[in-house]
Amino acid sequence: MAELSPYERLGGEAAVRKLVDRFYDLMDSLPEAGKIRDLHPEDLAGSRDKLFKFLSGWLGGPPLYVAEYGHPRLRARHLPFPIGEAERDAWLRCMEQALAETEMEEILRNHLLQSLRNTADHMRNR
Repeated sequence: MAELSPYERLGGEAAVRKLVDRFYDLMDSLPEAGKIRDLHPEDLAGSRDKLFKFLSGWLGGPPLYVAEYGHPRLRARHLPFPIGEAERDAWLRCMEQALAETEMEEILRNHLLQSLRNTADHMRNR
């Protein structure tokens, strides 16, 4: 039997949507997320949709982002935004809390956190 993907282990589409919604709810409400929130449009619907589609494929589920937008080219897509340590840390604060509040195996949470920390650090351009 094939090993389940992180997408499947997390709970599939509904779980990824819930994670993304919690992430953006935190970004909207945590004072310490102000630096990263300011880089986003007032209406977060498009941001929520893009992150959901990206994470779906990144976690081993349907490649929704690639199908709609092509290769993610994360660093290139983020270059127009000033991302330093404070912005990276604000983004990670929201994602870490969203992951902590999401039911999953501890080994999966730790793996996702480490991968997302590495990715967030790679996005720094200031």
